Amino acid sequence: MTTIKVALIVQNCIAGNFEQNLESTLLFITKAIQKGAKIIVFPEMNLTGYAAGPDIINISRPINQDNMVNVFSRLAKNFELTILVGLAEKTPDKKIYASHLVFTPERSFEIYRKIHTAPFEKKYFTPGNKIKIFKSQGLKFGIQLCYDAHFPELSLAMALKKIDVIFIPHASPRGSSQEKHDSWVRHLRARAFDNGVYIAACNQTGDNAKGLFFPGISIFIGPDGNVLYKSIDETEGIHIINIEKTILNEIRSHKMKYFLPYRRKDLFKF
Repeated sequence: MTTIKVALIVQNCIAGNFEQNLESTLLFITKAIQKGAKIIVFPEMNLTGYAAGPDIINISRPINQDNMVNVFSRLAKNFELTILVGLAEKTPDKKIYASHLVFTPERSFEIYRKIHTAPFEKKYFTPGNKIKIFKSQGLKFGIQLCYDAHFPELSLAMALKKIDVIFIPHASPRGSSQEKHDSWVRHLRARAFDNGVYIAACNQTGDNAKGLFFPGISIFIGPDGNVLYKSIDETEGIHIINIEKTILNEIRSHKMKYFLPYRRKDLFKF
């Protein structure tokens, strides 16, 4: 495929209400299928909801085969979908990770665990330590979660592994949607332009019932750093974008638009 249709989901996620969030997620998947999406991307921790304080201890949950893995694996296989969903993951050794699960038609699931935890998250969250690259729907992609996107070397490390797109699910509260947009474009356009990759990001929206309000926003940036799509509507919704492999090829074959091949690798460690 040269064009891959992606659904970025802006979702209201109630912290601690897994069943309601799961029901909402499944409804969004049904609607995204009807719109022809082959990749469906949900916000950070959409299944459990988000909290940065002690509430996260009770909100977090293990990855459960019955009401999580089996449901999404079956949908991915039956409809040939790639589904990205998030949760506050509690492991058997009582660690808590901000995790995103990737379900594909080819396999059950894989996990990305947030590498860079924000300063106010560090007391409760354990950082991941693996830069994961995923393959599905004819794409190679990376995932970064919210605070991850502020560290240019993570995007560079992914780009050097020849990814096409970085999906960046957020649980980013406070401020208006316009203020959040203005904040995101400062660094997200740079990540796309510097590395010649697509950037696709979405956020939670609304009141999470634990004292946080999230400004709904989604944004899609081309490998030339230009914003191709944005929504600053704070309502829940499905935002359809198209990843074009031909545009990636055009950028990467242009000597003055694709910079990675000309890095001074002799001066840098990676």
